[in-house]
Amino acid sequence: MKTIIFFLILFNISTFNLKAEIVYIDINFILRTSEVGKSLNTYIDKIKNEDLVKYKEIENQLLNKEKLLIAQQNIINENEFKKRLAELTTEVQEYRSKKKVAFDELNKIKLDKTKEILKILNPIITEYVDLNSISLVIPKKNIIVGKKNLDITNQIIKRLNDNTKKLNY
Repeated sequence: MKTIIFFLILFNISTFNLKAEIVYIDINFILRTSEVGKSLNTYIDKIKNEDLVKYKEIENQLLNKEKLLIAQQNIINENEFKKRLAELTTEVQEYRSKKKVAFDELNKIKLDKTKEILKILNPIITEYVDLNSISLVIPKKNIIVGKKNLDITNQIIKRLNDNTKKLNY
């Protein structure tokens, strides 16, 4: 009888020690709302708006050239029309190419700077996990339902804001 009680007590003690602390975190929310994330988003929006204005102006110029060429179609001879049409087509292709390069460059900057933020964020999360004896951190996008008290996003944002304010651009 004593051995059975001993095993029951031992089993209960070991079950208490096996309790794992599991939390979740919303990385996208951190990237949007932390000071460093807001700084990156502002920088990206500024470049995007500058590009938008620049390429909209070029697009309007190309449209005006096209309208002028169509208006002159019956006035100029066929060879001259074909020559001007080929020039306009080349300009449009260059425009599209430059616009795509600018778009790709902007995406590359965003990706690189996001990786930089995540490199800063990783030791912060690791330190928080160690200090609070957390066993597992799961991304919020993989969670269907979870208690709000298991969400550590705001604590991590606070630590990130205390650690880093802005990236170098």
